[in-house]
Amino acid sequence: MAQLNGKTALVTGGTTGIGLAAARRFAAEGAHVFVTGRRQQQLDEAVRAIGPNATGIRSDVSNLDDLDRVIDAVTARGAGLDVLFANAGGGEFAPLGAISVEHYADIFDRNVRGTMFTVQKALPVLNDGASVILTGSTAATKGTPAFGVYAASKAAVRSFGRTWAAELTGRGIRVNTLVPGSTETPGVAGLAATPEEAPALLEMLAAGVPMGRMGQPEEIANVALFLASDQSSFMTGAEVFVDGGGNQL
Repeated sequence: MAQLNGKTALVTGGTTGIGLAAARRFAAEGAHVFVTGRRQQQLDEAVRAIGPNATGIRSDVSNLDDLDRVIDAVTARGAGLDVLFANAGGGEFAPLGAISVEHYADIFDRNVRGTMFTVQKALPVLNDGASVILTGSTAATKGTPAFGVYAASKAAVRSFGRTWAAELTGRGIRVNTLVPGSTETPGVAGLAATPEEAPALLEMLAAGVPMGRMGQPEEIANVALFLASDQSSFMTGAEVFVDGGGNQL
């Protein structure tokens, strides 16, 4: 039987990369999936790729009014949420001497403010026994030059995961943090200074992975499914690294 048959999931940042791969995996396993993204064209394309069990809602997780609209849509469906994958976020490189207020605010608004209020606003529609998955980063545990603000934001997400897991045990809600390593996504390629430099960046990142390659979004999505399903029923407050051994070896 499908692992998420009859369940309802919300994937923020579900239009590309890991978010889209996870949304497709959840839908393939029987869930109805709400997906969010900031760009309507990408959102429409994602909904078509996921299939008939998808509902797209254009929203920016750093905008609280947008988050309210997302939760209103989930509420209107009447089935609550069994899975919340708070995946939306991102970052850019900036060395310490070049960090601007705008750079700091943009990254923390998306990764910290967005994650916190996504989960907070979803609390009334989370069904007892639901699974909440946060997206962390290996940058929070290993120093990466010029990635300090992003790393700090993901360290905050790491802390949220542990705190919220402790807070929500009374409702049987599990909170775990999925920690991808270098993964071949449009967002990672976009970290390059120019599109022409993207292949060199990806090659450099792959060289730093003990397994000798970057991960694929579908590989991260497989672990997201594990955390979303009853297969991980005795896990909460955990960080699950899917990084080709990069944090361990």
